[in-house]
Amino acid sequence: MKKLSLWLNVVLIIAVAGIYFLHFTGNKTTKHELSEDSTEHVIDRDYAIAYVNIDTLVRNYKSFVDKSEKLTQKKDESEAELQIQSKNFENEVRDFQDKTSKGLITRTKAQMLQQELAQKEQQLYAMRDNLAMQLSEEEQVMYRQVLSEVMDFLEVYNKDYSYKYIFSNSFGGQLLFTDKSLNITNDVLIGLNEFYEKEKE
Repeated sequence: MKKLSLWLNVVLIIAVAGIYFLHFTGNKTTKHELSEDSTEHVIDRDYAIAYVNIDTLVRNYKSFVDKSEKLTQKKDESEAELQIQSKNFENEVRDFQDKTSKGLITRTKAQMLQQELAQKEQQLYAMRDNLAMQLSEEEQVMYRQVLSEVMDFLEVYNKDYSYKYIFSNSFGGQLLFTDKSLNITNDVLIGLNEFYEKEKE
């Protein structure tokens, strides 16, 4: 009986020592985070890689939201101006058709007005195409600016974690499966927005 008690004590001491060793010498760093579907998962810092869902990150990044609002406002103003120009052109065409049908202008004058209207129509098309091209270019520049800001922030962010790689994941992208414990999207987003708010001040 005494031998059994002694062996149990030895096993217990070894077990406690093992738990103590694992607890105080392990360097595993984890962080709880809410995923996109509001379920909690653990970010595992032991791995040398991580990923961010770039669609979620960009969509919720305050810099992107601010830039998008400005671009949308500019787009709305441009479209309103184009509509005014189009309306004026339509009125001129109707006036021309009315005068020619009633014989209120000479054929020479009618030909001259017709040429002017054709030229205005071409200018209107050119204006529409130029606006569309300009807005498309500004949108691409905006995305590149936001992506550059994200990449700059990740350099600062990674000083605390020393990841070897941080991948960008998006629906239909090259990463078809990812372990959710490697997802640092929300953690990065919080830091990114805090950094942006300080920069704005």
